[in-house]
Amino acid sequence: MRVLGRDKVQQRAIDELEALPENNPYKEISLELLYNLRNNLATIKNPNDTDRELIMRLAPLYQQEKEQIQQQSRQEGRQEGRQEGRQEERRTTIENLLRVRFGSIDNELQAIVETILPLSPEEFTPLLIQLSREELLARFERQS
Repeated sequence: MRVLGRDKVQQRAIDELEALPENNPYKEISLELLYNLRNNLATIKNPNDTDRELIMRLAPLYQQEKEQIQQQSRQEGRQEGRQEGRQEERRTTIENLLRVRFGSIDNELQAIVETILPLSPEEFTPLLIQLSREELLARFERQS
């Protein structure tokens, strides 16, 4: 509420808000409300000096939060890309082992690849090397 005050009261409230740790839930909620206020104030055709000052004071907070969200999105995207890359690498390894063992991958063998994917390489490699085609199909078709 002090953010809606005037002059020094408002300045102190914004300073205190800026000083809160990034993961503080009150900071997140407060910033969201302030961004809405800032956006509403920005739509006013002729804002008064107080409104302009508040908009200017909130601009760096808004920009900082926007940059953090973008950085977090990039990190999440990179992490998802790495996970997808590992999954694709594992799929390729499984398919290559099946090709080496059986000459090609028919529809039946292709159907069990998905059920083998969750296994670690330490788990699936001996199975793909040691079990016969029929044993592999019997074991992994039951799971699919």
